[in-house]
Amino acid sequence: MPKCTFSGQQIKPGTGLMYVLKEGKVLWFKNSKCMTNYIKLKRKPLQTRWTEYFRAEKGKSKSVN
Repeated sequence: MPKCTFSGQQIKPGTGLMYVLKEGKVLWFKNSKCMTNYIKLKRKPLQTRWTEYFRAEKGKSKSVN
């Protein structure tokens, strides 16, 4: 299973969006919210509070049972 390029969350099989840049780099997104934030709004995952990358950087990861 691929991980979302923006949020860092796992993408379930049969879901998600694949975006291919002109230079051939493949970006995977969990939903349109992640895709819009990354491509259209040009936001950085490390500065967006709800992403896994932000939580890992700041040491605020949620524990899952």
